[in-house]
Amino acid sequence: MHQIITAFGIDWRLIAIQIFNFTILLIGLWYFLYTPVLALIEKRKQTIEKGLADAAEAAYSLRHAEKEKDEIVKAAHVEASAVALRAKTHADEKAAKLVHDAEDICQRITEDAKKAGLTLQDTIRRECEADVARTALLAAEKILRERAQT
Repeated sequence: MHQIITAFGIDWRLIAIQIFNFTILLIGLWYFLYTPVLALIEKRKQTIEKGLADAAEAAYSLRHAEKEKDEIVKAAHVEASAVALRAKTHADEKAAKLVHDAEDICQRITEDAKKAGLTLQDTIRRECEADVARTALLAAEKILRERAQT
């Protein structure tokens, strides 16, 4: 075997030094490259997991907010309907009151107009009677003068 080793030019000291160098290189790479890369990968994994958890929480919050929005909109519609109904009822009451007041005013105006018409009619009748009486007196006086002249 010694002949085979010398035939191939293998030196045990050189192999031992290469093993030692390889071990140092392996330890150096492990310490300076493999461990930081694993830490970086783990940190990135945690960041991704946190991002996924945040996204799931945001999706839940969005669904919850949409449900709450729908409830608020429904409540607003119900309240708006109630306000509209109260406004319509109030407007109907006001309209009925205005119509009633207008009818009262119309009735008073009609009554006042009738009274004024009756008063005017009485005044005109008296004036007419006075004019008729005056005309009758003037006619009688004229007739008496004509008879007195004849």
